[in-house]
Amino acid sequence: MVIDREFIKKAVIFLSAVIFSLIFVFAGNRIASTGLTAFDNADASEAMKVEVLDLLDKNTSEYNLGGSENLQATKISFSAKVLSGELKGKTITASQVIDTLQGVLRKEVEPGDKILVSKVANNETGAYDWVAGDYVRTDMLIILGIVFVVLLILFGRMKGANTIISLVFTCSAVFAVFIPAVLSGKNIYFWSIIVCAFIILMSLIVVYGANIKSLAAGIGCFGGILLSSVLTVSMGKVFLITGLTDDDAVYLRLLNPDKPIDLKAVIFASVIIGALGAVMDVSVSMASSLTEVKEASQDTSFKALFKSGLSIGRDIMGANANTLILAYIGSSLSVVLLLIANNKNLLSVLNREMIVCEILQSLIGSFAILLTIPLTSLVCAFFYSERTKKSA
Repeated sequence: MVIDREFIKKAVIFLSAVIFSLIFVFAGNRIASTGLTAFDNADASEAMKVEVLDLLDKNTSEYNLGGSENLQATKISFSAKVLSGELKGKTITASQVIDTLQGVLRKEVEPGDKILVSKVANNETGAYDWVAGDYVRTDMLIILGIVFVVLLILFGRMKGANTIISLVFTCSAVFAVFIPAVLSGKNIYFWSIIVCAFIILMSLIVVYGANIKSLAAGIGCFGGILLSSVLTVSMGKVFLITGLTDDDAVYLRLLNPDKPIDLKAVIFASVIIGALGAVMDVSVSMASSLTEVKEASQDTSFKALFKSGLSIGRDIMGANANTLILAYIGSSLSVVLLLIANNKNLLSVLNREMIVCEILQSLIGSFAILLTIPLTSLVCAFFYSERTKKSA
């Protein structure tokens, strides 16, 4: 009977967390999307998925842009069956253009290939031509995602299934709430903290349940994020960050002329959201470890638990800091290589705002981990110590 009541209690809490998450995503999306005009001037042309049936023609021509080498452009005409959109099931004629000016040549279409085509105006005839774009990669991505989900459930069982639910709500919060809020000109600082708080609360309850361990991990994680938020804003002023790191930032600024996007706040959000995963991992690991220490150790005094937490944190710290820094380096590797290759002055490269922002993200993310370790240890020591039990 006790087991049944405990199961019912956990089920009620889980369902409540799911319902709350659904409300947050739908209500948050509606609120965040008010005043959203960024998509008003977006390209409305629809890309259709097609399967190549047969190659019809292939022509190669040479041209020169004034240099010493001639360039080549190859045009391949092919018939294809439409797999999506209003013309689904019909056969169309499309073309693929491969130009040596691009540097890296794309794969030529072959029968059986699935590719995206879109309408392009033909200035000579006044009609529209179907032109090939990217190869369809989403099919394989879906298969890879399904394999990941299956393996997660096989290894994690119920907790694995809960992790999938948590991932769905996390992605929904970012793409359905946070991004519309940014594009509609809302306060990015506010929405960053709100979305991070939701992700922390939802993930811990859905995956680990509502217990002391989740509470301690949540307090440690949110505290680390808040402290790193203050540090990010402070360092942004110290380093005179403008947010204009590249051409994309300029285009982002011009998306909403009525309510221009705060580029400095975008940097802030990228730091906070980017660090959240690692910080949550550290706080949960710390809380789980100290829970086991409390169960196994005879000395559960505040001092002993706090000391154990710091000892555990030292081992966790190195791996997670490396993970975070390597993730940021990997994500910007192409840009760094390009800048270094075109500028022999290392001092000039290191003072570029783009590079400074990347370094700042890595350092503040690592700071967040460092701050989370003693904070989570402190909270766990308070909750698990003998003094707390006796006063309760």
